[in-house]
Amino acid sequence: MASFGAESTTEDVLASVDLREKCVLITGVSAGLGVETARAAAAHGAKVIGTARDRSKAAQALAPHAKLGIEVVELDLASLKSVRACADSLKARGVRFDVVIANAGVMNCPFGHTADGFETQFGTNHLGHFVLINRIAPLIADGGRVVILSSSAHRAANVDLDDPGFEKTAYAPFIAYGRSKTANVLFAVELDRRLRARGIRATALHPGGIRTELLRHTTPEMIQEMTAQAGHQPGAPAPIKTVEQGAATSVWAAFVANADEIGGRFCEDCHVAAAAAAGGGVRPFAIDPQRAKALWANSEEMVGERF
Repeated sequence: MASFGAESTTEDVLASVDLREKCVLITGVSAGLGVETARAAAAHGAKVIGTARDRSKAAQALAPHAKLGIEVVELDLASLKSVRACADSLKARGVRFDVVIANAGVMNCPFGHTADGFETQFGTNHLGHFVLINRIAPLIADGGRVVILSSSAHRAANVDLDDPGFEKTAYAPFIAYGRSKTANVLFAVELDRRLRARGIRATALHPGGIRTELLRHTTPEMIQEMTAQAGHQPGAPAPIKTVEQGAATSVWAAFVANADEIGGRFCEDCHVAAAAAAGGGVRPFAIDPQRAKALWANSEEMVGERF
């Protein structure tokens, strides 16, 4: 198998890959990585259904790729009513997915709440995807994959199961983002354990540092803080990837990587990450199976559903 790395692009990864038999669901296709991930999969033959809170914005973003036939359905991850309606709509259609890529997210938002009263970043990045993926799990084909976009920012903060909404502690945008990104990894760990009997494997990943709309709430001072808290060398700027390089790990994990090697793991730069070190890796708390089970139970309680 070809070897890929930090500079690999989506086209490098998918160069000889035929996806004509695949059906893929990708959240967040109105900008950035979501657009490129959808484009790359569709360009190699996959049937792609994307989600977006604003369908007209997504249509505009995907307009240059109109010939690829990427479909967009409405989904607002910050509203469980919208999440459940989207899941119900997909189930009513009976569409089967070979791959689900949880790409959408928000970052470093001012303090706020989702429609259901959850802290914005935890509610959107984790709980929205938690409900969506669990509700459509019967639609995922046996042997399929779930790819959840996390971040190196997970290294800044473990999940706080006792205070997910910052009711007892002062709100810090990047700590909240870090908690939500750790939750993404832990969700992948437990989801992988639960679905493995069907041959479905789940993984989480860090796409890399990419300048996209995700950074709209992020000041230069916050970037310095983020770089330090995410474990990069002091004074060394975090490397910036192109969107094509940033989406490469998503398509690698979805279509190219060995499923048994990535299942329940954390990936970056088109490989499985080692233990966290300066400039890379995964923190042990983010792949702790017991912590993953505890977060799952907490999440079920918060959303009022058992899966």
